[in-house]
Amino acid sequence: MPIEDILFGFVESNLVLLLLALMLIIIVFRSVKIVPQSEQHVIERFGRLRSVLGPGINMIVPFIDRVAHQISILERQLPTASQDAITRDNVLVQVDTSVFYRITEPEKTVYRIRDVDAAISTTVAGIVRAEIGKMDLDEVQANRNQLIATIKLLVEDAVDDWGIEVTRAEILDVNLDQATRNAMLQQLNAERARRAQVTEAEGSKRAVELAADAELYASEQTAKARRVLADAEAYATQVVAKAINENGLEAAQYQIALKQVEALTALGTGAGNQTVIVPAQTLEAFSDAFRLLKGRG
Repeated sequence: MPIEDILFGFVESNLVLLLLALMLIIIVFRSVKIVPQSEQHVIERFGRLRSVLGPGINMIVPFIDRVAHQISILERQLPTASQDAITRDNVLVQVDTSVFYRITEPEKTVYRIRDVDAAISTTVAGIVRAEIGKMDLDEVQANRNQLIATIKLLVEDAVDDWGIEVTRAEILDVNLDQATRNAMLQQLNAERARRAQVTEAEGSKRAVELAADAELYASEQTAKARRVLADAEAYATQVVAKAINENGLEAAQYQIALKQVEALTALGTGAGNQTVIVPAQTLEAFSDAFRLLKGRG
């Protein structure tokens, strides 16, 4: 008997079993769903939300349940968007923003919003315009981190019903028109000139203060020196007065005579003096000094 007849006979006699086996394979294949780690699958049953399948092996009811949406849960970046805004001091600026987000609840994202990227971009643009309108241009430049944090918080509140988590918001650049840039450059140059003048004035003031302090210090030192000399003279006068009181008038005459002799000696030994003119009272001074000295001995 030919092989073809044998196979045909086997299939004909076991046709029901083969169909059942094929159907079982199809049912198993349709029942098992393997979800990648980076995705979540939204399951619908007769057009209604049934469940959300997480990563791994999942089981569904074949021919009744179906995978309606395959949602990536990876972090996404919106394209860089530029929007015009007017600050509180009426300066037109162009702000470049970028937002990073991820889908955390796919069932909300697919059934509550059609175009997620466009919706977030529109929300960000409105919030940026509103927040910059509350600030002056200088505040926008100086408080950029605070502005970014505020925008991120407000965007999170706005998109919370869409099952989206905003992970980061960035202000990439704040651009000004050429007229505003020229005005700011003039203001900057004027401020630099003012600071230079203030610095120069402060330097001159400091120099005057230092000179006055130096003069005051010199005056104080001169006064101290005079006070020391006065104290020394007072002490010498006190010593002389005490000597006169103890030894009588002869002690004072003796001191005066010694001073006269010392003065004549210094005059005679001076440099370049060849001739010494001796006053008439010189001999009397020597005589008085020797007489007093002899009297003291």
